[in-house]
Amino acid sequence: MQADELHWPAAGEHARGTIDGPAGALETAIAMPKTSARGLVLVAHPHPQQGGTLDNKVTYMTARAMVESGFAAIRVNYRGVGQSEGGYDAGQGEFDDLRVARQWALQQSGLPDAGVAGFSFGAWLALCLAVSDGARALLTIGLPVEYFENNLPRADTAWRALFGDADDVIDVDRAIHAVQALQPPVDTQIMSGAGHFLHGRLGELRRLAGDHFDAHGD
Repeated sequence: MQADELHWPAAGEHARGTIDGPAGALETAIAMPKTSARGLVLVAHPHPQQGGTLDNKVTYMTARAMVESGFAAIRVNYRGVGQSEGGYDAGQGEFDDLRVARQWALQQSGLPDAGVAGFSFGAWLALCLAVSDGARALLTIGLPVEYFENNLPRADTAWRALFGDADDVIDVDRAIHAVQALQPPVDTQIMSGAGHFLHGRLGELRRLAGDHFDAHGD
């Protein structure tokens, strides 16, 4: 079933549909706070070849935390996922999808940028987007630093990096060490005993995500 063309929702509403992307239609979801939005946050989902979609629980909870903090939240299915057209492009195409969706949302809403967030593969893309295009604030969750080889960049923004120290998907010790070595220091939050998908810890994620953007998103 083809998703409907997306139109920007009113305060307190949610909307889901498609926008024009670089490889065709991009399925996109928007959630609005009940009062006037403070800004716009893009939330990027995990790896599409490992089941990642905009409905991923960590991605959804992060977006929910943004809305509860007064921000509009936008999520997008990368090319080839859900109702999005195209096919997997090893990160470059997915980066382009996020960039286009963010630009569309900022133009349609008239809201200021409040930043970007991402989980796992999406954390990599969110960091790349913050470095290339700028972002008011940045949240990375389970960042796989091996994607950067030995050149992890320091985005010029208020950056919170969240890790579970029992993560068995990424090389979490390497990731924590690499992020903590950056200057100026990154706000690194380590969730003791939490795995990659933060099972049973989504309430804690919600608090850590909301607090960061509440402090730095406008």
